[in-house]
Amino acid sequence: MTRQQKIDVAVVGAGPSGLILSKLLAMTGASFRVFERNSDVGGIWDIDAPNSPMYESAHFISSRTLSGFPDFPMPDNYPDYPNHKQLLDYIRGFADAFNLRQHIQFNSDIIKAQQTEEGDWLLEFADGTTQQCGYLICANGVTWEPNLVTWPGEFNGEIRHSVTYRSANEFNGKRVLIVGAGNSGVDIACDASFAADQAYLSVRRGYHFMPKHIMGKPSDVFAKEGPQLPFKIQQTVFGWMLKAINGNMTRYGLPEPDHKVFETHPILNTQILHYLGHGDCIAKPDIDHLDGNDVVFIDGSREQIDLIITATGYQHSIPFLDDNTIDFKNGRPNLYLNLFSRKHTNLAVLGFIEFASAAYENFTRMAELIVADATTNKNAKLASLKKSHHPDLKGGKHYLKTKRNANYVNVDTYLKTLDQVKKDIGLKQTL
Repeated sequence: MTRQQKIDVAVVGAGPSGLILSKLLAMTGASFRVFERNSDVGGIWDIDAPNSPMYESAHFISSRTLSGFPDFPMPDNYPDYPNHKQLLDYIRGFADAFNLRQHIQFNSDIIKAQQTEEGDWLLEFADGTTQQCGYLICANGVTWEPNLVTWPGEFNGEIRHSVTYRSANEFNGKRVLIVGAGNSGVDIACDASFAADQAYLSVRRGYHFMPKHIMGKPSDVFAKEGPQLPFKIQQTVFGWMLKAINGNMTRYGLPEPDHKVFETHPILNTQILHYLGHGDCIAKPDIDHLDGNDVVFIDGSREQIDLIITATGYQHSIPFLDDNTIDFKNGRPNLYLNLFSRKHTNLAVLGFIEFASAAYENFTRMAELIVADATTNKNAKLASLKKSHHPDLKGGKHYLKTKRNANYVNVDTYLKTLDQVKKDIGLKQTL
């Protein structure tokens, strides 16, 4: 094996999180390198990257106004909700504006990372080369490894996970069933509604569907500009508002939500209600079993289906680490502040967190703490906190007890906790 010269910090992944880390690391005196398995920056937003979950109709679900990188706003000519091509251009523009490509080693697929006897990390690449580093930051993303589901019975049609979906043309002449009502599942169901012979949407529970615009403004802008109400009052106000806008979900064939608004990740899509209301998409309950050409549902109904798309989410995995390197809880990494390994003082993760807010500014605030830990002398206070501090990052709020919500945080509570930790260890606030 060819071993490269040791560096202080290695970052895995040149998506938005990796680029944020690169920008901050470049402002320090540390030696570092970003390793990206694909040929360019962009992460999941590069629809041409192998295993990308992107599809042609995909748009950002947070607004252009609030979603940009700090010090690099999205272009004024972008729409309220940019599409995937615009997002990729924007992300690559960010890399170019801050000359970040010079820090990235492309086409570098890490297949294994393990600690040396000295406590450093040794990275092994697919081409047989290795790289030693003092601190490892995983920014490899959470939507690459599909969460696969199965049902009893035999099926004559095709079953695919949504990670393989690209274009509505794939639905032409078919009877299509979408399983799962997350944001991507509902988007794909909308595509099937106009492209397929008939579309169906299978859901286990009821959901709240948030419009992307309220009173002519993007929903997140409307919420930010309005009075900052206590969480329970927000739930009451927005719950009433959604009832007034959308009506009773059972009119569309959907079950009533079994939770209050904001108790799980919001679904920003009311277009699906249009298709359900016109019969272009038909709501169905959970699948019971498969039967040849048919899918049989738990209510006893059956439909002839040609193609099942399972929009059932992704595993939050770090495939190049051994299973016991990071502890997992409910299928999600169990990390301090959802950032730091509690077992290894020189291992951090960025991007493995869920919250109802735009990501890039918040990720930057998180990255500041990671970079400070990675590039300064070991902070005894932070090292102690990693082992002993277990704050309630949900802020006492109730969220659905699902695998998806295992790492869900109340963003206001989380950021206040993050700022307090920075203060406690003497790190200057910048955002």
